[in-house]
Amino acid sequence: MKRMNTMLKLMSLAMALALTVNAAHAAGPRQQSKTKKIMVQELTLDQFQQRIYNLSDANAASELKYLGEKPAIVDFYASWCGPCRMVAPILEELAAEYEGRIVVYKVNTEKEPDLAAAFGIRSIPSILFIPKSGKPQMLQGAMPKDAFRKAIEQYLLK
Repeated sequence: MKRMNTMLKLMSLAMALALTVNAAHAAGPRQQSKTKKIMVQELTLDQFQQRIYNLSDANAASELKYLGEKPAIVDFYASWCGPCRMVAPILEELAAEYEGRIVVYKVNTEKEPDLAAAFGIRSIPSILFIPKSGKPQMLQGAMPKDAFRKAIEQYLLK
């Protein structure tokens, strides 16, 4: 009986410690993110047309002219999408890693359905890689960080 009480006490302590560590870990990133510089910028349709492509010019021209000063990545996502949530922290890390060389944006396809339709987005995440000059490339689905690095080097920084 004594052993059982001791085991129950140890298990309770272990659970309390695990909950405390988990709570501290969960609180840590939130506190840091308040002071952290935002690296990935969410775009509305108007902002997209000012920074990336003016879509009203698309009807007159066969190709869109990129308006940015640095190569860009545009992540078309939705808040409910599991793979999109997996990609988001990878893009944050890459935005910091390649700061000054590329710009990373995201577009919520639920808030900007016309923008998603303009690019024929049918599945998410869809990632648009836009070089300073040349043809943009669209990749679909969640990818590991190394695949993003390879795409950045291949399509944006070559």
